[in-house]
Amino acid sequence: MLYLTALNPTDSVLDGLLPAADALGLPVTVLTDRPDDWPGTLRVRGCPVRDPLAVVEVLREGPAAAGLFSNSDHLQAATALAARRLGLPGKDPEAARRCKDKAATRQAVADAGLDVVRARMLTPEQPPTFDVFPAVVKPRDGVASEDAYLVTDEHDLTRRVTEIRRRRPDAPLVVEEYLPGEVRTHDTLGDAGTLTVLGGWRTTLGPPPTFTELYLDWAPAPPATADELRVQLDALGVRFGACHTEFVVHRGRPRLIEVNDRLIGDRMDLVLAELLGVPLFEYVIRLHLGEPVADLDLPDPAAIRRTARVEYVCADRGGTLRAAPGPVDAVRDGIRLGCRPLRTVGTTAERTGTNRDYLAVLHAIGSDPVAVGRALVEFRAGLDWVITR
Repeated sequence: MLYLTALNPTDSVLDGLLPAADALGLPVTVLTDRPDDWPGTLRVRGCPVRDPLAVVEVLREGPAAAGLFSNSDHLQAATALAARRLGLPGKDPEAARRCKDKAATRQAVADAGLDVVRARMLTPEQPPTFDVFPAVVKPRDGVASEDAYLVTDEHDLTRRVTEIRRRRPDAPLVVEEYLPGEVRTHDTLGDAGTLTVLGGWRTTLGPPPTFTELYLDWAPAPPATADELRVQLDALGVRFGACHTEFVVHRGRPRLIEVNDRLIGDRMDLVLAELLGVPLFEYVIRLHLGEPVADLDLPDPAAIRRTARVEYVCADRGGTLRAAPGPVDAVRDGIRLGCRPLRTVGTTAERTGTNRDYLAVLHAIGSDPVAVGRALVEFRAGLDWVITR
């Protein structure tokens, strides 16, 4: 039995990992603290998945475990601890904790003498003060750019901290210097001793003060940059399984924004698998079954003769989504195009200025970047989303 810990259902699990497990002939049990949110066709068991001892107890009671892992930002450390107690392959729990805790990430890299980003953690009781601007304030354990803001001075910082604390009264925050430069991603797979690069993307963000990703273009890091990133990831202990790192190139060197110890999200993992032409989700599972990276047929990202562009359709206002295109696949002039909904018609939501505003993700894969970009523009022009109050 393969056990997967999760919170809410995601495309990575439903469209990626579960079909991959089926292809490998592995039955799956999803452990979650939200069992009613999951399709009734799946084997789901309620469990307080943030508690590693509770996860261990459930696995000891159930069918023998071939593997245990998670693709949730929130559950990496707890799942890694449970896997270690059960003697199953898994991530280093301390490395998973460092990646989730943005203050700990900064400290580990600084302690290794690699980069110093001026930063301060704010407990819920501490006043919001900082000594360098522009700066970024965000939850210490946040995800998806939610409640992350660029601030220009102490007044702006105080205003944003007050807003965040209304929504998250008990959440520690991090304030850190703003890192200028081009935003990139670096995606890896690893076993206990080897880290392999899957590739990376160049990210176009929406306007400040928020950090919503609008476009991503295939752009693996050059070897020298990848080597510098590897040293910083080594300082964090990143190695096993999938990892998605965000960084900027500033004055010719990479500086970490954050390290997410799981696959790239928002359907980018599914696009990446299609672009690379490999069963990426099966590879992730096989690592957690104890297979080495050397047994996976991974291409050199620099040798890929295809390119891709991904575009997120964002809600420009709050309200109810009344109409939207369903899943769409097309091939035009040799370019593969796709549209996948990220919000269900009938859903009502306020605009947040974050990735939570995504309505759909579009992608184009082909051999020529100019043709790929043009095809995606034409593809989107034929699709409509309607939001009303």
